[in-house]
Amino acid sequence: MAVLKLFVVLLSLFAAARACDLKQTADDIKNKAAVEEYINNTRPNITSNSRYRQHYHVSPPVGWMNDPNGFSYFKGAFHLFYQFYPYNTSTGNIHWGHVISPDLVQWTQMPIALLPGDEQVFSGSAIEKDGTLVLMYTADKTLKFNETATYHNESQYLAFSNDGVVFNKYKNNPVISFSPSNSPDFRDPKVWKYGNYYYVVLGSKTANNMGRVLLYRSQDLGYWEYLNDIEQTSSQYLGSMWECPDFFELSGRFVLLMSPQGMEPDGDRYHNQFQTGYLIGSFDYTTGKFTESVAFQEIDYGHDFYATQTMEKDGKRYLVAWMGSWDAKFPERADGWAGSMTIIRELSLQGNRILMKPVDAITNLRDGAAFNSSLAQNGVITTLNKTGEIFVTFNLSQDLSLEFQGVKDNQSVVTLGWTASTNKVSLDRYKVNGTDIRQGVWEPTTNKSFRIFLDASSIEVFCGEGEVVFSSRVYPTGDWQVKNTAAQTVNVLAYKLNRSVPI
Repeated sequence: MAVLKLFVVLLSLFAAARACDLKQTADDIKNKAAVEEYINNTRPNITSNSRYRQHYHVSPPVGWMNDPNGFSYFKGAFHLFYQFYPYNTSTGNIHWGHVISPDLVQWTQMPIALLPGDEQVFSGSAIEKDGTLVLMYTADKTLKFNETATYHNESQYLAFSNDGVVFNKYKNNPVISFSPSNSPDFRDPKVWKYGNYYYVVLGSKTANNMGRVLLYRSQDLGYWEYLNDIEQTSSQYLGSMWECPDFFELSGRFVLLMSPQGMEPDGDRYHNQFQTGYLIGSFDYTTGKFTESVAFQEIDYGHDFYATQTMEKDGKRYLVAWMGSWDAKFPERADGWAGSMTIIRELSLQGNRILMKPVDAITNLRDGAAFNSSLAQNGVITTLNKTGEIFVTFNLSQDLSLEFQGVKDNQSVVTLGWTASTNKVSLDRYKVNGTDIRQGVWEPTTNKSFRIFLDASSIEVFCGEGEVVFSSRVYPTGDWQVKNTAAQTVNVLAYKLNRSVPI
């Protein structure tokens, strides 16, 4: 058995070394060209109606988008991939879309990275190895027991690129065939390197339907050994399935970030279809044991935030998420596309809580101050376009209410509120879909203002230093306008923002 294991390791080392020499087949070239042709032919129909088209948030060129994938840095550029189905505005035979950026703000659309074969190309991550960008993703398949019965299988695949543009699937996929418990839910690999080993966490569930995250390690990315359950819940409180796990060190502590499915609402918390949050603790690389010290917390309080992925560059940890949810209506579907990413955030740890702030380079999008003055009760800002970065300073001992709507709307589409007696910030989309409030307690530190980002169909609110953040899709008609409906006068500095993503 030891000889057999050694042979498998040597074989995987040889195959991984040869991976960068893989060439596209004629079918690969033909099929990818067909997708690009469809996108190019379809895009004019979408760009002709830009009412909800985002200006600085990554969105699909056509069709459907969900989870961010492969968030990484390779050969002088940040790479962001995403779950993509070009042929419809609902999910289908998933591809990997691809954009790149020099600064996490200006994005360029790239050719399709991965196409489905006999597998669905589900979520995954990326890592550089010896000058090659390696993608690790979940292959979702329906397999046959026999002629009449089938079963569902998720396994882990690799793909490679020498240039960060053309990707080729590993000929000896899968590299991890099944979970330790044979659970059919076994997906969303997030890979990193520490010391002489590569590590990957995978989302799964236990036999009695409780969320768990599995940890594997490898010396070469080709042969993987199961190391431990990095964490699993012992109660249904934390859901029945943990998707999109991520694991990283932040300020000397370890963070397990994941998206639990099946959590029940609890007071102000957990009112989305599925949630995203994190645990904080310590970790031993030798045993693969994570010891939790801080219980689960939501990382974003908005209506549309799921399937996060992070990456580290120059000592900074960056995060992006799908600004969507599976039960969302996506009014932009009528225009031929659906879905958006959040802006990129930089993470820091303060005490027992993660803070999120917009990436610094986003200030380069400012196009002059649209408003810089006090705004009294019932005062309205009408000098924005379809975008805005707005700083609001106010008296926290008094309530605040700001209403946002399009200039062609007869009522607000979203209201941002502060209730002084409870220290709660709220974001209310009640004018769009009936009562639809998300709220949370904000305990400001040094910064006692709101920083608000508006795009053609989204709002993101950063409270103070990012102690509380809201990300939600909203749909104004025409350019944005803002109204102060509170009794107190507030100070407002607002900028218009330039486009940084392809239309």
